[in-house]
Amino acid sequence: MPTAEEIERRVEAADAARSEMRSAAARRVGDLAERHTELAEELGDVERELGDVLAECGDIIEIDELVAFTDVPAAELTRWRTNAKPSRSKGKKPAGMGQAKSVQARKPAAPNIPAKTKSFASQDVPLARGADTPTPAVAS
Repeated sequence: MPTAEEIERRVEAADAARSEMRSAAARRVGDLAERHTELAEELGDVERELGDVLAECGDIIEIDELVAFTDVPAAELTRWRTNAKPSRSKGKKPAGMGQAKSVQARKPAAPNIPAKTKSFASQDVPLARGADTPTPAVAS
């Protein structure tokens, strides 16, 4: 039978091996997550650029033509174009948009009532014997 010291040494050896495997797994996950973040940012940049190009060239070449020339699915091209940020125009706002916004901004805020507020009818009122509705108890 092993001594207490031998048992402790075995446990430490097993823990050290497991700890090393856990550290390696955590490092690998961390590295891959960092790489994923970098690639996702790069992909987002490419998609924004695609959207900008598609928006800019929309009056020069149609989506159907791009599909035929590039073999890129129309759904992808349309999604990139749709997700492109529209250029800011200096035209007028649609009628009534400014008015509604300013009227809404001037409305007073609704009172902040806690969600668990009870009305008088639902308060803890003792029921009179045989009654179906709350009736305040009368002190005598």
